[in-house]
Amino acid sequence: MIYINNLINYFFKKKNKIEIKELKIVLNKINFFGDKFKFYSNDELRNKTFSFKRRIKKKTKFLYEKQFGLQKKLIYQNIEHDILSKIEEIKNNIYKEEEKILLELLPETFAVIKETAKRFNKQIIVTSNKLDSILSKSRSYLELKGVKTKWSYIGWNMYDVQLMGGIVLHQGKIAEMYTGEGKTLVATLPIYLNALTGKGVHVVTVNEYLAKRDSEWMAPLMEFHGLTVDCIDLYKKNSYLRRKAYEADVTYGTNNEFVFDYLRDNMVDSCKNLIQRELNYAIIDEIDSVLIDEARTPLIISGVGQVNSNYYFLKDKVKKLFKKQVYFLNKIFNLSREQIISGNEKEGGLNLLKVYRGLPKYKPLIKFLGEKKNIKILEDTEYYYMQDNNIVDSDLFFIINEKNNTVEFSEKGINFLSEEMNDPNFFRLPDIHKKFIDLESLKISKTQKEIIKNELITNYYNKYEKIHTVNQLIKAYTLFYKNIHYLVIDNKVKIVDEQTGRIIEEKRYSDGLHQALEAKENVNIENSSQPLATITLQNYFRMYKKLSGMTGTAETESEEFIKIYNLDVVIIPTNKPIIRKNYDDLLFRTKKEKYNAIIDEIIFLSKNEKRPVLVGTTSVEISELISRSLNIRNIKNNVLNAKHHKKEASIIEEAGKSGIVTIATNMAGRGTDIKISDEVKKIGGLAIIGTERHDSRRIDRQLIGRTGRQGDPGSSKFYLSLEDDLMRIFGLDRILDKLGYKKGEYLTNSIQLAQKKIEENNFSIRKRLLEYDSVINEQRKFLYAFRRNASSISYMIYKNNKINKYYIIRKNKILSKLLYIKSYKKFCCKNNKIKYYYSQSLISLKEENNLIEKKIILYFIDDKWKTHIHNMEDLRKYSQYSVYEQKYPIIIYKIKAFKLFNNFYYNLNKLSLIFFFHCKIYVK
Repeated sequence: MIYINNLINYFFKKKNKIEIKELKIVLNKINFFGDKFKFYSNDELRNKTFSFKRRIKKKTKFLYEKQFGLQKKLIYQNIEHDILSKIEEIKNNIYKEEEKILLELLPETFAVIKETAKRFNKQIIVTSNKLDSILSKSRSYLELKGVKTKWSYIGWNMYDVQLMGGIVLHQGKIAEMYTGEGKTLVATLPIYLNALTGKGVHVVTVNEYLAKRDSEWMAPLMEFHGLTVDCIDLYKKNSYLRRKAYEADVTYGTNNEFVFDYLRDNMVDSCKNLIQRELNYAIIDEIDSVLIDEARTPLIISGVGQVNSNYYFLKDKVKKLFKKQVYFLNKIFNLSREQIISGNEKEGGLNLLKVYRGLPKYKPLIKFLGEKKNIKILEDTEYYYMQDNNIVDSDLFFIINEKNNTVEFSEKGINFLSEEMNDPNFFRLPDIHKKFIDLESLKISKTQKEIIKNELITNYYNKYEKIHTVNQLIKAYTLFYKNIHYLVIDNKVKIVDEQTGRIIEEKRYSDGLHQALEAKENVNIENSSQPLATITLQNYFRMYKKLSGMTGTAETESEEFIKIYNLDVVIIPTNKPIIRKNYDDLLFRTKKEKYNAIIDEIIFLSKNEKRPVLVGTTSVEISELISRSLNIRNIKNNVLNAKHHKKEASIIEEAGKSGIVTIATNMAGRGTDIKISDEVKKIGGLAIIGTERHDSRRIDRQLIGRTGRQGDPGSSKFYLSLEDDLMRIFGLDRILDKLGYKKGEYLTNSIQLAQKKIEENNFSIRKRLLEYDSVINEQRKFLYAFRRNASSISYMIYKNNKINKYYIIRKNKILSKLLYIKSYKKFCCKNNKIKYYYSQSLISLKEENNLIEKKIILYFIDDKWKTHIHNMEDLRKYSQYSVYEQKYPIIIYKIKAFKLFNNFYYNLNKLSLIFFFHCKIYVK
């Protein structure tokens, strides 16, 4: 396995070298123009932007005129289908032509931005233009002086590696650039170039602070050249100002806000209320955080549903079962320990395995397994009973699989809950299909059959909901831990992002899990949500015509980026050599030994060497444990975790000062740099201490990347124990303890292999989510396009006729044509009645009539789509059971989803027409 990984790394590095070689060719051209522009006056440099725009306009003029002509036809002739497809084709041709021109302009435009950034080191005086006059009212960095404008701002000298990063971004790739290499400034190069087309550039950040900061920092560079810059996070949703922000040439914002605005745009009742423009080009800062870490859960706009009352009365029963197992296994563990000490390893090993299967994170168990002998007993017993786990599990109420992060009830647990519910068949779903067949054979009226059928369906769903609630509650009690997976703040359960350590605001676990956690923590159980619109980050960002991104850690996820997003990763070399010392990991037998060693190291580094120390932890709980230990020893420290995230900027600002100790979860400094003084550089720079290895190699690299920026000194060291989750779950504790490795290459390779397994598992989860969401995404795109264009009932008749032709009478073309003519005549008759009523009232007829039609159509689209989303979610759940029939769930899902959408679409058109033909018009 190690050999294969080394081989893959070899080819990746070789490919990267070729990429860098090609980038240097373009870099030479940029520097050629850079030397030329040094002699330009400020006005000449500024006027290059207008020159670039004219060149783009001149080469695409013919295509735009052709598009405009077709759009006029669309308005006046209403021949929608054919014209829309032709317009789309022309738009694609325009995009291809503009991309060619931008590629030609790249060396000149990059040289312009490089020279402008350099000149900002001093005051720049230029001839005023219209934008200067507007900006001077709200911007402090420019001042009008007669016909001249004085620009005063901080300047930057752009390095060659930054220009290379900019080229990669324009090419629609991911630039991996080390922390402190100035990625925010790098982004201005492709931003300026792509904004010249006037179609907008979106700069996506991971949080609101960075969106606002970056838009303020980089705005002067763009505004000096006549481009407008704004940030959507400054304004309320659906507001006029947010719409204006999207109309700017460059728009900054957080990933969630861009996605939610897209969903809200497809729920408006008029084109006038649309917020976003067409999705053209996006640059994602910290792209791995957005497209990898946050891609496991879809974003949902929800309406208020109902409270599932099952949680209230089932919680106590599941809690009772959970406590019984904890009490039982506590006794069994004590017995096991006595048996092993007395030499009865067979019985003691069996009882030890029961505890391991029932509560693998039981702290006394983890401590007991810190001894070599006890690990071997467990390992041998597990191997002996591998073929027959029933002997082990017969006394347990539930079994936890820590590696797969799953829990399931044993037969004893099922019987216990069935007794508690006074229902011996509580976990058995009725065979509804067989009951339907039996019902058909009964000699009763059709109405009675319908009543019985509805009762059967209701009972089935009620039982299913109860079983589902019980399963979610046992997950909440066994797999999710307070201060690790979630926090309770202001009587609400808040999710903690496992990758970043931040609270994920306005997000809830789906499928009833969040309500289960609320029940567990005795806080208010909020209403279940009714999805109105939903999309994954993956499918949203794949809608952009061009996508690129930057981060310090993309290499380990390069396979996923190319497979899911078709994004290649290019590693940009650092401007200065890295001199940071990365020490070997240190391995300890127990967590207690490890934490004692960490505390001693922190005291030594901060007190003796006076170096700043950043301690990276994997959870809120561990960060607070280390903080308490340091406080006992009178060592001042700052804690940065999900509970204190609002203080992030001030804590990070302090983190680089001499002797300062900062304890942080993975959120530490993401998107910001910890800067150190010359004094700190002399004593060794920032010291990084990792309390354990994370599941993902990227997160470890992000922590290490906090130090050693721009050739600064620094160090990193990770402390591990055999009790760490990563070590236990993958059996590394047993292997390493046997071989006696405490540090070195073997330890590092073993850990990286375990991390790779977890990364592959997480990738498969995201891939599976995308496979399912891609099905509804195709439906979503079709419906949203239909929603924007469906402005009249005649269009619905035309569409409905096509569906009728497909479903009912596709072979009989004459009958299909007659049906259409008859439907259209009826529509015209109805239309004439409306005309008569409105003419009597002297009201503008056409506009009001179209408004009524559109309101009817949009009402039915939104109402039926909401139901369809719910049906698709149910279908996704039920398709999982097809695995018991030896069928692939995703294939079953796709087949049934196709039928479900066709039925939805047919009924949508049908109901809209029926309503319109039967509605009565009242005029005052």
